[in-house]
Amino acid sequence: MATMTVLGLMSGTSMDGVDAAVLVTDGETIADFGPRRLRPYSGQERDILRAALSAATGIGDRDERPPALAVAERMVTDAHGEAVERLLAEHPGLALDLVGFHGQTVLHAPERRLTVQIGDGAGLAKRLGLPVIFDLRAADVAAGGEGAPLVPVYHRALVARAGLVGTVAVVNVGGVANLTRVAADGSLAAGDTGPGNALIDDFVRARTGAAMDRNGALGASGTVDQVALSRLLDDPWFARPMPKSLDRGRFSAEAVMGLSNADGAATLTAFTAVTIAAGIAVAGGADQVVLVGGGASNPAMVAMIGEAVGVAVTPAADLGWSADFIEAEAFAYLAARSLKGLPITFPGTTGVPRPTTGGRLARP
Repeated sequence: MATMTVLGLMSGTSMDGVDAAVLVTDGETIADFGPRRLRPYSGQERDILRAALSAATGIGDRDERPPALAVAERMVTDAHGEAVERLLAEHPGLALDLVGFHGQTVLHAPERRLTVQIGDGAGLAKRLGLPVIFDLRAADVAAGGEGAPLVPVYHRALVARAGLVGTVAVVNVGGVANLTRVAADGSLAAGDTGPGNALIDDFVRARTGAAMDRNGALGASGTVDQVALSRLLDDPWFARPMPKSLDRGRFSAEAVMGLSNADGAATLTAFTAVTIAAGIAVAGGADQVVLVGGGASNPAMVAMIGEAVGVAVTPAADLGWSADFIEAEAFAYLAARSLKGLPITFPGTTGVPRPTTGGRLARP
């Protein structure tokens, strides 16, 4: 298959901004990596997204757009358009064939066969003058899958490109943490493991006004409260088999509210690390772990994950991968697969009954 130059766009559950990344791919192998950039959300834009998350809890149909969601959808689409335009302005010789647009998840309830990502794919295609693949989760959920995670098939391509051997767990720590277990024979198992950075971010913002625990400094200065951690871990969800997925709001930080800022951050960091280790065990174990996403830049979290898992943990950057833009690259890869009718989800990754493609194509 001929390669395409595809721009992937991701706005994750941590709501820090729009990640844009270019990938050259045929939808199966990775030929090359291209430029990347972050278009951060302002404080006001994050407030709009938080209002949308709150409003989305009452949605019964994926096309419903109560006022807060309609406002957020326009903002999300504009922010993504700006991200693409800025990247193209910085790289005037770059010619794109396709855009993969994830949008912003505001509700994920696969048990109700419902997942909602806001973002106007047709509007973005018109603005950019480029074909856009969007709404990549819906077909999987409609077919009975969890609709998440979508990145495993891209993780497998990265593992193959890096020449890693044995069983590799690629762990993504975003707002929610998820993993892909790539077995030596290439078979995939995947699922969410529990909270990633979302609970820590929310706790730190409520206590200090900062958007996050930058570089894990606050958590590293505290002590894990074992009683609070035990309360956090007392949830049967963690023992459920893969594949599984969850909504950003599934877990609460209530157990650490009586702790100091530092101890609370440390305990929530440990909560993420221990549940990642549990998720790897549930998936069947691994010979090595590669850490991607925002959590890879949190040294306290990296150390805690290594201790909890008991195998080598390699930050993605050590392999030449982009820890911060791997999901944006994945949506470029998935868009290429979608355009060619290749499957993007599998029984071992989302629980869908058979390998399934997905996404909708909007032409300018």
